Amino acid sequence: MIRVKRGNVARESRKKVLGLAKGYVGSHSRLFRIANQQVSRALRYSYSGRKDRKRWFRRLWITRINIASRNIGLNYSRLIYKLKSESIGLNRKMLAHLAVLDPQIWATLGEPIVVPNNWFEKREKEISQERTKA
Repeated sequence: MIRVKRGNVARESRKKVLGLAKGYVGSHSRLFRIANQQVSRALRYSYSGRKDRKRWFRRLWITRINIASRNIGLNYSRLIYKLKSESIGLNRKMLAHLAVLDPQIWATLGEPIVVPNNWFEKREKEISQERTKA
């Protein structure tokens, strides 16, 4: 059996890992064994971090929409309900951009949607009347 010297292949593999570990502090960027552990850990966290970032941005958009909708006299859930019932197909990201960057358009968006304060009470009465009929 011929002896295989892995010098070039092993060096390329180590250089790849050390390249990914560039910028890490101390031996985490210099020693292969420790850098290899840190790189694999970083790649694991980067996967879950991408998922967390989506959650975080959705929370931010909802908070911004809620604040802006309260300025026009609605809370978040009623605003979303009215938008869906009127078939306005803007997602939360676009609604948040409108609320922050263009308050005039946000106000015009809210005008036909604004409902009287007793809308919820009227709906409860309708539901109770339907139940008594049945």
